[in-house]
Amino acid sequence: MASTSQQSKGSDGVLRKLDMAIQFLTAAKDAGGFAPAQIALGAACALLNMIRDTISNKQGFVGLGLYCARVCKALDRGLNANKSVELDDSTLQAIGQLKTTIDEIQKKVEEMGKKSVVRGFLNAKNEKDAIAGWRQELGEVLQVFQTELAVNTHVMVAGTYKNVLAIQEGAHSVQASTPLGELPPPAPKAFFGRDELIEEVVGHLEKLESIALIGAGGIGKTSIALTVLEDDRIKARFGDNRRFIRCEQFLASRVHFLTRLSKVIGAGVDNPEDLVPLRPFLSSKETLIIFDNAESILDPQGPNHKEIYAVVDELCQFKTVCLCITSRMTTVPRYCKRPRIPTLSMEAAREIFYGIYGNGEQSDIIDNLLQRLDFHALSITLLATTASDNVWDHDRLAKEWDERRAQVLRTDHDESLAATIELSLTSPTFRKLGPDAHDLLGVVAFFPQGVGEKNLDWFFPTIFSRANIFDKFCALSLTHRSNGFITMLAPLRDYFRPQDPKASPFLCATKDHYFTRLSVNPDPDHSRSGETEWIVQEDVNVEHLLDVFTSIDAGAVNVWDACGNFLHHLRWHKARQITLGTKIKDLPDSHPSKAKCLLTLAQLSGAMGNHAGCKHLLLHALALELERGNDFGVAETLQCLSYANQHLGMYKEAIQQAKEALEIFKQLGDMREQLNCLQSLARSFLFDSRLDAAEETVSRNIELLPEKGHELHLSQSHRLLGEIYRRKGEMEKAVYHFKTALTIASPFDWQGQLFWIHYEMAVMFYNEGEYNDANAHIEQAKSHAAHDAYNLGRGMKIQARIWYRQHRLNDARSEALRALGTFERLGAAADAGRCQHFLQTIEQAMESELISSESDPDGELPGHDIIFYPC
Repeated sequence: MASTSQQSKGSDGVLRKLDMAIQFLTAAKDAGGFAPAQIALGAACALLNMIRDTISNKQGFVGLGLYCARVCKALDRGLNANKSVELDDSTLQAIGQLKTTIDEIQKKVEEMGKKSVVRGFLNAKNEKDAIAGWRQELGEVLQVFQTELAVNTHVMVAGTYKNVLAIQEGAHSVQASTPLGELPPPAPKAFFGRDELIEEVVGHLEKLESIALIGAGGIGKTSIALTVLEDDRIKARFGDNRRFIRCEQFLASRVHFLTRLSKVIGAGVDNPEDLVPLRPFLSSKETLIIFDNAESILDPQGPNHKEIYAVVDELCQFKTVCLCITSRMTTVPRYCKRPRIPTLSMEAAREIFYGIYGNGEQSDIIDNLLQRLDFHALSITLLATTASDNVWDHDRLAKEWDERRAQVLRTDHDESLAATIELSLTSPTFRKLGPDAHDLLGVVAFFPQGVGEKNLDWFFPTIFSRANIFDKFCALSLTHRSNGFITMLAPLRDYFRPQDPKASPFLCATKDHYFTRLSVNPDPDHSRSGETEWIVQEDVNVEHLLDVFTSIDAGAVNVWDACGNFLHHLRWHKARQITLGTKIKDLPDSHPSKAKCLLTLAQLSGAMGNHAGCKHLLLHALALELERGNDFGVAETLQCLSYANQHLGMYKEAIQQAKEALEIFKQLGDMREQLNCLQSLARSFLFDSRLDAAEETVSRNIELLPEKGHELHLSQSHRLLGEIYRRKGEMEKAVYHFKTALTIASPFDWQGQLFWIHYEMAVMFYNEGEYNDANAHIEQAKSHAAHDAYNLGRGMKIQARIWYRQHRLNDARSEALRALGTFERLGAAADAGRCQHFLQTIEQAMESELISSESDPDGELPGHDIIFYPC
């Protein structure tokens, strides 16, 4: 449609002529004379005033159609009041000309109406001059007609009435084809994955329960509403009393809202000031009204929000009125149900994409892109449209997405994701949040998990009312809450993510806070209980932060030191694969942080069972520390090499490295690390079956331990003694030391230590054939490994062995498969191989129904499977 200025320019001439005609007729009527003439002149004045208001306020095809219909209706009223007077020829000629003009305009409107609704009614840019011309033509004819009426004093007579009926018939099709108010868009042809939601919405509406569909732009709110509007059950319940109002297409004031509402429902009340004159109509029949994009009138910071909200709230209370509100904002009437609008399923996302793209051959590349779009309906539609318009194959589309992200979500028809996001940013509520709001959204967008709600004070201490700002982000559907985080959909994240992370002051402040938090040593003997376990929940954010900033500035020491600290935290609390390993290995040997990063990467690999890889990294780190003459680094690396060699069965080498590390720490006077070396040495003796040497070493270790401050180390030492006595066959002593270790560790809630105590007791009872006790302890062990995938896999593997011995073959097979999947995801090849072997044993037992010690590939569970200190 033409803009307001273009439209008003086309109608100014008509309005001027109408003003002149109204003045002329008013003067003639006031002069007095023959009564029917006065009546006719008064009717003509009223008619022209009505026409003038119509031209001033109504635009476009629908406005022109109603314009013609209202001319006929007003003329009908005037003629009907003067049926007894005969017409003369000039009046008949004037009426005939009026009829001809209306008929011609009607035909032109109908021709345009036959075109696409969207193209003909909403994008009729090329026809704007024609519309203005038709209006002007009609206005001029009406002026001539009114002049003829004013000259003749016996205007409104019975003969005129039949001519008005003919005029009304001519305009009838325009009026009938134009719905009251505005024509809703058609329901989408392709609509997938919303069946359950549609059922829920229809269920509410059938019970006359108003609903609000609230969600981010492009998630599909309007499509859902239009689909519901055309549902057979809704048609059966409401019939033709189904109305659709686009709230963004009129000024957000109570006057405009009530005027639009009156026209849409067909109440026939001009310019109502409140709902009072509409109540009889609203109460007379059940009506469904959809308010689309209602955030434009219900924004709490809008100038007329309270007045409009009060009207909508009152509408919800009518027993005969049912509202369906679509909005990006959560501010809706209190009586509205709020069904959740989820993102699409993979299947529905594929249906939408390939329905537009045109190639039904599914691809993992497309599935990956759909997942990265968070299954957001509009983004999928735009992506498919762009790919189709540019004839991109799957590889080219993926390449363009990786390089340009949000820019790809713009079609040749100038549709874009940015346009729908910016609607939210122009809202009064968002603008009132101040200049920092956009940058804060950038921080949320940067992190894959979003920002932890508990971290707001910590991250943004300089922002006043920070909690309120983030609440408003959620109220605007720019963000949402998920598992304790404030996050956003992936397409919005791509839009808001800072192009230059270093240039974002809030993001850099957040980075510094994370780095400070990572500097706390996760060893429970060094930090307060639970002080470093936050990494379990925020590890994905931290890894992404480090990945980005190590890419921006590969030479920055503080970033790489934070990287080493991050790996240290993961090893203690959530051992898993990371993406930073390659970057660490590719650092130049001269980088001051490389040795530390190699050491922590090696320890993390060992914690996941990759002891060969661990040893390879440690040898590289040892060479760097020796070259730099860093005695502490050399001793620390030797101690970790001792652990790696223990697991690789190289016990003599492990013993020698533990002794070398012990001597260096003695020279450095570091008692804490001397105790760690003694424990490592004792473990090496244990694995080398030198049980007396192991017992003597760990006992000396316990004697040297202070009473306070080394509780974890003391608990680990008693665990080790428990295993030594188990190997010696002294079960009472073994149980005593395991329980002592458990008593020391329990008050501190050390998850890793508690896992290993119960794990080792399960191994002990398994080897004694006490499978019920073994099963009880392995269940306890698994409960303490919720965030440690590798240890959880170990627990599954042992439990499968226990169930195998108890002839629970199906359970054993299921648990072994779970363990196998865990080890494969972690890249723990040796453990995965053992699981595969054991699964074969289970399969053979299921076929032969024979379980014996000969069919058990490992017999007694070995001590190699036990870790006493997370090196």
